[in-house]
Amino acid sequence: MANEATLQFETGIPIPFTVADGTAIPKGTLLKLTDPMTAIITSGAGDALAGIAAEAKIASDGNTKLAVYMEGIFRMTAGGTITAGDSVMSETGGTNEVIVATTAKEGREVLGTALETAADGETFLVHLNIGGGSPNA
Repeated sequence: MANEATLQFETGIPIPFTVADGTAIPKGTLLKLTDPMTAIITSGAGDALAGIAAEAKIASDGNTKLAVYMEGIFRMTAGGTITAGDSVMSETGGTNEVIVATTAKEGREVLGTALETAADGETFLVHLNIGGGSPNA
């Protein structure tokens, strides 16, 4: 998968979320939260986030549970200029890239905090902490 989020340091265990049996989800994919405690591939900015797929989900394999990281340190791809300390969120269009979270975003849309500065297209470390960061001014 392009722009796969890769686990660098595990700070919490993955949690099982419900997923659709007929859907394929690559490992390292940013996931959107739907009700009840169900994860789908994020379509971009503004999504309430569930976390990052800890493993691959094969379409129509009979499984309806998927391990999802809600915390940890991940190497991710920047969808624009990001400065260490910025709160980040998913990029519009479901590219599995992250961008700076703006003040208009709610906490549930914040993926975590940038631990490094990155230019567009570069990989950098992110402290995954769903809803734990505050949108940037």
